[in-house]
Amino acid sequence: MKELLRTNDPTIVAFATALLEGEGIECFVLDANISVLEGSIGILPRRMMVSARDLFLARAVMRDNGVSVST
Repeated sequence: MKELLRTNDPTIVAFATALLEGEGIECFVLDANISVLEGSIGILPRRMMVSARDLFLARAVMRDNGVSVST
């Protein structure tokens, strides 16, 4: 698994997930439930992971839709 993006904004995670699912790319969000530990203040980012073979296409999909990706 490779990191596609990292964000504190849950709406970007939902948007990116929908975009990837529309392209048939499986993704996994890490740290989605970390807000319980941080007190729901949103300081710890969520990480979206994709398989290494899908990373190039996933980055292209994100860029085409104006979503910043990890480098």
